[in-house]
Amino acid sequence: MPKVGMEPIRRSALVEATIAEIGAAHSLDVTVGQIARRAGMSTALAHHYFGGKDQIFLAAMRHILSDFGAEVRARLTRARTPRDRAAAIIAASFDETCFAPATVNAWMTLYAAAPTNAETRRLLRLYHHRLRSNLIHALRPVSPTPEADAETLAALIDGLYLRAALSGDSDPETARDRALSTLTLLLDAPR
Repeated sequence: MPKVGMEPIRRSALVEATIAEIGAAHSLDVTVGQIARRAGMSTALAHHYFGGKDQIFLAAMRHILSDFGAEVRARLTRARTPRDRAAAIIAASFDETCFAPATVNAWMTLYAAAPTNAETRRLLRLYHHRLRSNLIHALRPVSPTPEADAETLAALIDGLYLRAALSGDSDPETARDRALSTLTLLLDAPR
């Protein structure tokens, strides 16, 4: 007989284990068995809750996106100006929880899987759309080219994640400062 109330706890453990395993492997080249072992449960139980590795990975990325969204919302509540709003979105991207090494590797895995997996591609497009939309909304009152500036900042954020994944050095403060200095350059540049 199943233990009542254990499903959310086990699902959460599997999601956290997936992020950790991908972080350790630097790719999705991990097995459901490895994920299940790290979560302290059987492979069969992991399959029972998610069906397979792709579904566990998608759940892990939804969890990461949810954490990122919460961080953005928390920072936006403290923003007083449009420039502060843009800076809050950028700072959330490099929060220690969002820019942890295992999370950075999960993001890179999402990017690598997107061309061949429709559900992964959909999740990545959703993230891109929300990031772009939030940046444009923040930049519109202070930039003559909010769409172009939003694209530049989004590409920079992606690039800083890529560099962190490839170098193994995910220093959130340095990455955040680079992105914020680019925001300053974009907004203060003569047009």
